[in-house]
Amino acid sequence: MDHEKDGQKVGVREERAVKQSVERASSEILDILAVKGKVTRSGAVSTPCTAYPEGDEVHRLRHPWSVYDVPGADLEQAMDRVRAQLPAKGWKIVKDGPDKSRAKLPQIVADSADGHLSADLRLWLESADSKRSSMIEVTVVSDCFRSRP
Repeated sequence: MDHEKDGQKVGVREERAVKQSVERASSEILDILAVKGKVTRSGAVSTPCTAYPEGDEVHRLRHPWSVYDVPGADLEQAMDRVRAQLPAKGWKIVKDGPDKSRAKLPQIVADSADGHLSADLRLWLESADSKRSSMIEVTVVSDCFRSRP
């Protein structure tokens, strides 16, 4: 059963299935990146959907992670692979350009074919004399849903 608020439908889905879907998409993106580096380890976590009142039990799953300790040129090539391969896997790139931060980071945002997932990738390139590592920061999020009881 779908619920509607302000014209937006909110599906009722099994949280475990949504979590598997989010984590599978993250794994697929990591495979496309195909870089040898370190990857932060985390799982998908539930966060409330801010468009709905607290206690409304509407939430989404977010899976933030990054890959780092990779040369910047390799990360740039990895972003090019994402541009080429995500659409071939049914994703639609909805943004490809600088983000809105002061740093104007290269950003790719893509939506899954079914519209239930979105992926946000940002490339952080550090100068050679920086103590920080260049990295690609990835966040895969589900759309808002209510958990099936």
